[in-house]
Amino acid sequence: MDPLSWLYARQGRFAPGLERIRALLARLGHPEEAYPVALVGGTNGKGTTARALAAILEEAGFRVGLYTSPHLVDFRERIQVQGRPIPEEKLLALLAELRPHAERLEASFFEAATALALLHFAREGVEFAVLEVGLGGRLDATNATEPVLSVVTNVGHDHLEVLGPTLKDVAREKAGIFRGGVPALTAARGEGLGVLRAEALARKTPLWVLGEDFHAEGVEALPEGLAFTLRLERTGEALRLTARLLGPHQAENLALAALSGRLLGAGWEAVKRGVARAENPGRLQRLLWRGRELLLDGAHNPEGALALREALRFHGLLPAAFVLGFSRDKDHAAMAGALRGLGPVVLTRYASPRSEDPKALLPLFPGAKVVEDPLEALEEAFSREGRVVVAGSLYLVGEVLRRLEGLPAEERWQ
Repeated sequence: MDPLSWLYARQGRFAPGLERIRALLARLGHPEEAYPVALVGGTNGKGTTARALAAILEEAGFRVGLYTSPHLVDFRERIQVQGRPIPEEKLLALLAELRPHAERLEASFFEAATALALLHFAREGVEFAVLEVGLGGRLDATNATEPVLSVVTNVGHDHLEVLGPTLKDVAREKAGIFRGGVPALTAARGEGLGVLRAEALARKTPLWVLGEDFHAEGVEALPEGLAFTLRLERTGEALRLTARLLGPHQAENLALAALSGRLLGAGWEAVKRGVARAENPGRLQRLLWRGRELLLDGAHNPEGALALREALRFHGLLPAAFVLGFSRDKDHAAMAGALRGLGPVVLTRYASPRSEDPKALLPLFPGAKVVEDPLEALEEAFSREGRVVVAGSLYLVGEVLRRLEGLPAEERWQ
């Protein structure tokens, strides 16, 4: 079995805990100790915040490693240095080196992938690593590192079967990436924020809260993105920032990244340049397909679906037809409530047992049509409107991107 196939075969393994990843990193010589780390967790927006923070630190002159998940087209997207995915020959060599240790310790797919990223960053001499938390925080493999800054973007209704059952439970799990004396930032609200605040106080973690300690104000839609003003309550400083990302919700994610970069030593000009060039494929990504506008968004939980609806209206991207496919373990009714009524719907699936049967979703979308093949679903949707939005799962978005590039579907769980 080739190294990447071996790694994918470990997707079914899931047992929360830090024992295996810590033991694996010890066997590899503790690569995570070779550079400072920022951890970025949260229910939604953590990928955008992590990518923007990495861009800011690069603009400030650091050699930066970035670890994100899941990938869309190619596994190598997950592990980047200076914005470049890990070369295939290095990926395969590191996997071969890692494999006997991971097998001996029965490490999961995500644990092995995390160790792989941390080892690659050490070998490449990065000066800073930005790690996107995979699931939760307290028991996530990325939390085997010791961050110099932590971000919890927000707390929402996702993975309640693992992190819950309540929103307060989810917030406590995410607060597990806080450290005593180490700055943390959040844009959480309501009871989620209440729990994060209490956990920060108990840990003696200095917590910066969006809407209290810093603000994202004057959010404005631009033809190719958005603009907003970052204002710091404590100093009165204000900076107007522009970005290529779509959606007013992205102003919050970018504000978190901007202040994080500043706290880590980036100057305001580096912050400005990093935010301006930050990208996050699969999050309201705009493409032209056969001369028609295609929007790809990984909204995969109720809060994400609401943010997508608001973004489409904010940027004047309606009317549109929708190609939707959901994972089995999501709140389908709440997501349907957010997206229903925006335009005609074609229901489809992605190539994994984790994908929900689109026929089972028909009661939630009266008048929708089921087309099992995603590209055929695209054709059907474009027969109804000149603009199409693909949403409901990052795995669906990834499959559409692969198929548009002429690549076969990739069966994945993680």
